[in-house]
Amino acid sequence: MSKQALLQPTKIGDLELKNRVIMAPLTRNRADNEHNAPTDLHVEYYKQRASAGLIISEGSQISYQARGYINTAGIHRPEQIEGWKKVTEAVHREGGKMFVQLWHVGRISHPDFHNGEKPVAPSAINPNAKSFTPEGFKDTVEPRAMTTEEVRLTIQDFKKAAKNAVDAGFDGVEIHSSNGYLLHQFFNKSSNHRTDEYGGSIKNRARILFEVIDAIKVFYPENRIGLRLNPSLHGIFGMEADEETIPTFEYIVKQLNNYKLAYIHLSEPFNDVSDKDFLVANIAEHFRPLYNGNLMINAGFNQEKGNQIIEDGKADMVAFGKLFISNPDLAIRFEKNAELQDWDEDTFYTPGKKGYTDYPMLEEN
Repeated sequence: MSKQALLQPTKIGDLELKNRVIMAPLTRNRADNEHNAPTDLHVEYYKQRASAGLIISEGSQISYQARGYINTAGIHRPEQIEGWKKVTEAVHREGGKMFVQLWHVGRISHPDFHNGEKPVAPSAINPNAKSFTPEGFKDTVEPRAMTTEEVRLTIQDFKKAAKNAVDAGFDGVEIHSSNGYLLHQFFNKSSNHRTDEYGGSIKNRARILFEVIDAIKVFYPENRIGLRLNPSLHGIFGMEADEETIPTFEYIVKQLNNYKLAYIHLSEPFNDVSDKDFLVANIAEHFRPLYNGNLMINAGFNQEKGNQIIEDGKADMVAFGKLFISNPDLAIRFEKNAELQDWDEDTFYTPGKKGYTDYPMLEEN
């Protein structure tokens, strides 16, 4: 079984990865303390999963303004940096590598997180979604459109978060520019009605992403920066795709060839888009010819499909989410062709160790 494509080592930039089994970023809402800082529970959770070729942390908010979910571990306070430092040290002791995912939710938030003020977004358009507040899920509101100066300040927040990530010992960063959150909101015509240099044309709507990369690379070289994109997201978090959606992502991916990034991390569609002739149903197959660097793919993969897509040359790595929740030693289980444990969705976002650190390792069964 050692000849499985998923288990072959690879390089991202100057980092050697022991396999291509990547732990996807997973929101788990366990930072239930006043500072929203990682705890010893986080240390144990990530340490258990260090057999991954690379761990990508849960989305970590870059500022107070970036929040939209309860108990998510940020990367903008000293207490958070110290908490993450314990996590990265534990992962490194186990021989693992770890990137932090830098996150700003934009309009997928609620005034409860902002002292009653509206959350910010590219434009004042309600996504008509739900925000996970301390009082449970609440309807989103119409956000406040960011000024041009606020856009630039937010880019600086990404830069500060990258500096904090260096201090916390992360091997690199992944920019969360996906799944209907802030940067994705800039890309999409349905959520971006701006008339300044960050709105209008495809080039302008994509501009913020490249300015974020340029800001972050002051602290991490390009080959320690990854980013996540979800080109065919439609009907989720208020994101409505149209005839410019795929051309926008084609432009972004082609432009990324001008950087020497660690990887781009693409998601296959989260729902059926086969009846949408302006969207792409097979993301890796479509975007692989457009990108010269490392391509990571996720959403709905198992061991067999993961091996196959690498063997077919459509991706270099595969990120697994739910399988890593219930199988902390997923790469080892793949190596031994062992049975996989089922996950419990009822404990994905609940406090404590249940459904978090209590899934047994293979040798414990």
